[in-house]
Amino acid sequence: MVLRPLGLGDLLTGVPAIRAVRAAVPGNRLVLATTTALAPLAGLIDAVGEVLPARELEPLDWSGPPPELAVDLHGKGPASHVVVADLQPARLLTFDSPGYPGPTWYADEHEVRRWCRLVSEGLGVEADPDALDLAVPPVPPPVRGAAVVHPGAAYPGRRWPPERFAAVARHLADRGHDVRITGGPAEVELAGSVADAAGLGPDAVLAGRTTSMELAAVVAAAALVVCGDTGVAHLATAYRRPSVVLFGPVSPALWGPPARTAPDGRALHRVLWHGDGTGDPWGTDLDPALGKVTIDEVLAALDDLPPAFPR
Repeated sequence: MVLRPLGLGDLLTGVPAIRAVRAAVPGNRLVLATTTALAPLAGLIDAVGEVLPARELEPLDWSGPPPELAVDLHGKGPASHVVVADLQPARLLTFDSPGYPGPTWYADEHEVRRWCRLVSEGLGVEADPDALDLAVPPVPPPVRGAAVVHPGAAYPGRRWPPERFAAVARHLADRGHDVRITGGPAEVELAGSVADAAGLGPDAVLAGRTTSMELAAVVAAAALVVCGDTGVAHLATAYRRPSVVLFGPVSPALWGPPARTAPDGRALHRVLWHGDGTGDPWGTDLDPALGKVTIDEVLAALDDLPPAFPR
C-alpha cells in the first residue's frame, strides 16, 4: 500500500518512488491510495495494480488483509504516518518522526529525489529520479500537435498575469501554432479571457471541456507547453513534451523539471525564475518573483525550444 492522496503534481513527482516500491516487492500487488479525481491518471502508472480512493490525512477505507508493506509518500510526520500504520502492515516505511523511525527528511531536497531516497534507503532498491514517464491515455486527444497554454494554478501567488499569457498565446498563433488554452472547470473564465485577449476563437478554449484523461492526452500529443508551476508542467515532463515553466514562490530546485535534452541537443524543459525561495506558494497575490518574469523572456524561451519529437 502506497499513500499519495494529494494534487496532480504531487502524484506525478511520486511516480519514480512508486516504481521503486514495485521493484522492492515484485511478487505483490501494489495498491496506490490517492484521490478519486486522480484515480484515472494513477492507472497510467505501470507499477500500480489497484487504485484505492483516499482523502488527505483521513483513514483509508481498506477491507483487505494487512499489507506486507505500507509506504507513506504523503508527508514527514505522524499525521500521515498513522494513516498507513493503522493498516498494521508487516513492514512500514516512513520518514523519521516521533514514534516512527526512518530516513531523515531534508527540507531543501527536490520533491522527486526526496521520495526516491525514502524508498532507496528504506527498502534497499535503486530508485531512478528520471523514471517519470506515464503511459499515453487510452482516449483520443481532442487535438494533436497543439501549443498548450495553461494560465491557471491552484493559488493566485503562482498565476502569471492573464494578459501576459495572452501575449504569449498571440505570439504562438502568429508563428502558426494551433494554440489551445487549457484549465479545469473553475478556470473557464480565466481561459476565455486569455483566448479573447489573444484574438483566438472559442474553439481555442479547452478549459472545462476535457476530462483529466483527455487533458493528459492533449499534453501527450502537444507540440509544446507553457505554464506555471502546476500539474500540467509535470504532465509535460511525464510525456517529454517541450515546455517553458514559470516559477515564482517555489524554487525549481525543489519542484522543477529534470534537465533533459532533445535529440538536437537543446533543453527540453526551460525554467524561468527570479526568486530566492522565500515566497508563499499559497499566496493570494501574485508572487513578486513570478511578476518579474517578462513576456519577452517567455517568448525567447519558447522560440528556443526544440521541435516536439514523435512519441
